[in-house]
Amino acid sequence: MTLDELDRDGVLHEAIAGTYGVTRAGFFGALGLGSATLLAGLAAPAATAAGAPASDREILNFALVLEYLQAAFYTEAERRKLLRGKLAAIPPRLGAVERAHVTAFRHALGSAAVKRPSFDFGGTTEQATPFLRTAVALEDLAVAAYKGQAGNLRSPSYLAAAISIHSVEARHAAWVRYLLGRTPAATAFDKPISAAGAERLVASTHFIVSAPKTSAGTSPKFTG
Repeated sequence: MTLDELDRDGVLHEAIAGTYGVTRAGFFGALGLGSATLLAGLAAPAATAAGAPASDREILNFALVLEYLQAAFYTEAERRKLLRGKLAAIPPRLGAVERAHVTAFRHALGSAAVKRPSFDFGGTTEQATPFLRTAVALEDLAVAAYKGQAGNLRSPSYLAAAISIHSVEARHAAWVRYLLGRTPAATAFDKPISAAGAERLVASTHFIVSAPKTSAGTSPKFTG
């Protein structure tokens, strides 16, 4: 899968908050604090998720599926341990953040949270170029999707959580774009993508499957 194949309609524009270099130790340290802060911020909505507008719960579940997808992708790459050099640092670092996002949304939604799907990434976690192209596509998609849903959230707490995650996804996108040799921010403005548009793009990857799969000779099954 390539970025061009995902972005057939040209809807995934450069979704970047700034330009970052390849060495980001300080940046990832900040992410650790940000994840803890986000979990604390979602603690209150968790107690009242059942009373939140149904539309807000639908939006958070939509975002949760995207986070499941990203978390599973990086987790599989981390477990496979086939990426070398500077790329080897990406899966554990970004995977930890995406898993924190999953935890936060599941906590906020409580019993209303959708179940984790199963995934088959078709070998994209095993080689540098397919991995980076897929990472760019998934990060760009997440940023565009969050942007598309932010104005539809009615709960101030849920909106604050979504915005805080949106900016982190933008930083992820900038980093993996840099490593792939793509311009982190080629335009001054981003365009959003609708939930239906994002779902069509995800479906086109065939990454979400009815049963978990693994590459030959590996275990455990990669479900994020």
